[in-house]
Amino acid sequence: MFKLFDEAVQAEKRYEFQNAKYYYKKLAALHPNSPEAELARERIEDMDLLSNEKRIYKRIERNAKRVLTKIGIDISGSPEMLQILMEADAIDVDNESALFIPLREDYIESCLDAVPTDMAEDPGENAFGTGATPPFLLRPGRDDLRSASRGEFEKIVETASEYSDSLGIFSIPVATDRSISDFECARLMEAGFPDLKMTHTRNMSDDETKYFRHRDDWLDGTSLITSLTFMPSMVRPFLRSARAGNNLLLLDLTIAGSNGPVSPEALLTQIHAQVLFMMILVQTVNPGIGCVHGGIPDILGVGGDLGYSDPAQPLINSAMARLNLWVTGFPSAQSGGSTSIIDDIPGAVEESGLSRNTLREYGVH
Repeated sequence: MFKLFDEAVQAEKRYEFQNAKYYYKKLAALHPNSPEAELARERIEDMDLLSNEKRIYKRIERNAKRVLTKIGIDISGSPEMLQILMEADAIDVDNESALFIPLREDYIESCLDAVPTDMAEDPGENAFGTGATPPFLLRPGRDDLRSASRGEFEKIVETASEYSDSLGIFSIPVATDRSISDFECARLMEAGFPDLKMTHTRNMSDDETKYFRHRDDWLDGTSLITSLTFMPSMVRPFLRSARAGNNLLLLDLTIAGSNGPVSPEALLTQIHAQVLFMMILVQTVNPGIGCVHGGIPDILGVGGDLGYSDPAQPLINSAMARLNLWVTGFPSAQSGGSTSIIDDIPGAVEESGLSRNTLREYGVH
């Protein structure tokens, strides 16, 4: 009986929900009066619900790849990217019906197979850290919106160091003024926080960018694609980071109803396709370097601003995380614990906690 229950639990941990259902049903049939059988009967219905949800994520994965093969990404304005993909024989030159530049299906699969699915400095499931980099530092009791100074940034790093036992990832916490460079910020973070950190090298020199080469404790946050086309200003820094051998956090911050569709499934499909394209380009330039799936769907609030306080925000990010946990196996970074409250610190902390707990309940990695 205990072996059957353990087999079911292990199958759940592998996200093999119909396999888990098989063991739960067998346990309930063979030991109908046991406490374990009662729990097994409850889980049988859950397994069907989870299987249906997993089928949606498989469909998103399949359709995202179809976007790349049937529609393509508009990179026609980038001779450098076109040359890279043409030399790699990645472009489906026989496809005359694609709207943009389509990729060969077999090339997509070979590149994605080269993406590592584990990380030496993996903080584990449900690890939380500092998130996106706001342009201004909020100073309680003051109305001036300015970037952080060197001294203020040093204090933030000191605070992060104090909470290193619970902080899994330390991302650039705020933009800074000219008193400190991005590279100096990274070195301060490194001195105060030993675990996984995220910076962005877009504004760094070539030598500074190479500092993060093959560093397991650093992610280089970058982006390239939006609305199925490339961002011209990001081509050079993106390719430079890939060629340097930096472990990359591939960011896509598509917003539902703005530069992305309103439908949750369509939104996740577009984001996933765009992140997969970035992964493919990275593996073409430098096979085997680490890539973290940074597909972070955002939604608009009633007033047209980003809805950080909207309860749908952590839910759509949980779905993106499950797509990677259950189907692709890629490590991913999601947005959660955010809030739009700025004038009520206790209320902001409470709302942030509710958002984080939603992500924890569904599981992120």
